[in-house]
Amino acid sequence: MMHPLFDLTGKAALVTGGSKGLGKAMARAFAEAGADVFISSRSESELKAAASEIGEGLNGRVEWMVADMVERPQVKALADEAVKRLGKVDILINNAGSNQPQAIDEITDEAWDRIVELDLTSCMALTRYLVPGMKERKWGRVIHISSVLGVGSKEKRNAYSACKAGLIGLAKASAIDLGTFNITVNCLCPGPFLTDLPMSLLSDPEKEAFANRTALKRWGQPRELAGPALMLASEAGSYITGEALLVDGGAFARAL
Repeated sequence: MMHPLFDLTGKAALVTGGSKGLGKAMARAFAEAGADVFISSRSESELKAAASEIGEGLNGRVEWMVADMVERPQVKALADEAVKRLGKVDILINNAGSNQPQAIDEITDEAWDRIVELDLTSCMALTRYLVPGMKERKWGRVIHISSVLGVGSKEKRNAYSACKAGLIGLAKASAIDLGTFNITVNCLCPGPFLTDLPMSLLSDPEKEAFANRTALKRWGQPRELAGPALMLASEAGSYITGEALLVDGGAFARAL
């Protein structure tokens, strides 16, 4: 039985990048807690499969829509469609993102503009479109998926780190704007999680180095971000706002 503090019955959640990895794990957790869920990504086939998995054995609704968050009109269309189909959006998880490693003197305008639009600007835009409804209902949760690379960094992560740090600043400012409407805004900052993006970018030695830096000496599983997300999305996190929560297996516990 779900503890009342974590119960999301009657709530509606939108998770971008919800067809796999961290997004799918969070969407499943919200569905298990009683929420209706709407997921988006760029892949129709992945969305169909993910929606089936997210809703398996549950009674809530799971809706989906193909949307490219780099395209501003599609961001607006996603907000409108989620509200149309679910009736509202109470919980917004800005999870869609990507990374294109380039050293500072090698950054191309095309790569920079794309990463900034996807990893930062789309999060602002989607939040902007959905916050008015939350304000009317006097309840809302906005969670940006930042990264440990938003509070630290590594080689060639200029655009990615700039955007993930920007999300932390955005959350702090928005939390002040929206606090009196009972809307909280926070960031989750995942460390090394076993998802497609880091697995495709990192060499085997880099993967081992990331694991060894954590206190737990391993990579995280996507499901291990679901608990922190559920806390921030529910009444359990009602007095947490403007914060950036590191979920990194203790990587930043190390001074050196």
